[in-house]
Amino acid sequence: MADRTVPFTKEHIGTGSVRFPSGAPIPSATDSSVDPYAKTRISKEAQVEGLMFWPQGTGTYPGLVLLHESWGLNSQVKDMASHLAGEGFVVLVPNLYSRQGGMVTANAEVAAALEARIKEQELLQDINSCCEFLNTRDHVKRNIHGVVGLGMGGALAMKFACQRKRLRAAVAFYNALPGSSDFLKDLYCPLLYHRAGADRSVTDEQIEQVNRTAKEHGKRVEIRTYDKAPPAFCNETRPDSYRQHEAEQAFEITIEFLLECFRDAK
Repeated sequence: MADRTVPFTKEHIGTGSVRFPSGAPIPSATDSSVDPYAKTRISKEAQVEGLMFWPQGTGTYPGLVLLHESWGLNSQVKDMASHLAGEGFVVLVPNLYSRQGGMVTANAEVAAALEARIKEQELLQDINSCCEFLNTRDHVKRNIHGVVGLGMGGALAMKFACQRKRLRAAVAFYNALPGSSDFLKDLYCPLLYHRAGADRSVTDEQIEQVNRTAKEHGKRVEIRTYDKAPPAFCNETRPDSYRQHEAEQAFEITIEFLLECFRDAK
């Protein structure tokens, strides 16, 4: 990431694992403290498992749900979550492959197979429960949340932004776009899309259609194109696609976008 002063250094970022029910009421910290069996009781609902990163300072912070690529919840996503927490956000990273054993892979064929087996509606429910979980944390601003997704997670971030009315911001990195831009009519929050310029699956015609539809429905959609950058240009663990300059630029733009969206939230 770019070399600049951030509100919190790595030494001031807390980390921990999280587990909570999907599509069901989330027990608050008080509920858990008065129920001695809360941690051992077997829930009938599917469970969301993941990691949380937060600034260790006084006060409350906006919440972010960070959605990983098809590779799984790997070191690159953890590093990005830590950097985002350093900017003053509480970041929850759900393991989108929890129902498949929580796998992480560096093999493209395995990643494609894992992505092919996901059930989109289940994951959208999980992401919504992530927001509800953030609402139970004392150090997170209630309903001041955004979603950030990479690749597969970017596609989910776009769809989730059309489902949760109280979402404040959505950021999608280099994911394929839906076949139709009609989904934008249901967009509930500003959307920032980082386009990989070398990705031939995303055409200029699609981008024009997105801009046209967003304007037609009065939606705020920002598209940043990184010429010659391939998909996964922010992924430091993949030297063949990583582009440091573009990655740093995209991160800075993302932070500015999120801060503006959260500042305008009422």
